[in-house]
Amino acid sequence: MQYRINISTLAPQAYKAMFALEGYLAQVSLSKTLKELIKIRASQINNCAYCIDMHTKDALKGGETNQRIFLLSAWKEAKKFFSAEEQTVLEMTEEITLISRQGLSDATYQKALEHFTEIQIAEIIMAVVTINAWNRIAVSSHTQIEE
Repeated sequence: MQYRINISTLAPQAYKAMFALEGYLAQVSLSKTLKELIKIRASQINNCAYCIDMHTKDALKGGETNQRIFLLSAWKEAKKFFSAEEQTVLEMTEEITLISRQGLSDATYQKALEHFTEIQIAEIIMAVVTINAWNRIAVSSHTQIEE
């Protein structure tokens, strides 16, 4: 894949805004584990190798297991490895990432209300939206994985 452009140098104000979202997400009530599961799963769906690489490394540093990372793309078939809250977050991540299919369904939203406060649901939505934006930046600009 041929490198294209570096948006961070060409549009630094846009990157500053993206990092402001990251600053917000760093202080929300969601666990680091949930945030990394969101980032990895959305990045898998969006085929963003750069973000998959980055966030699997971050998850491992944070104590996530190899097995759960390996199973993440098939979490529905490996539910016993993920808590009910994690399953709900993964379902939300998939529905929001694939928004043109149906969006966040009423059934998934109701499930989210069983596990999370409305504030936490807003935080989950913003986490999904933010990683999707990063995925689109990295995929569109052909951001290269660092070895």
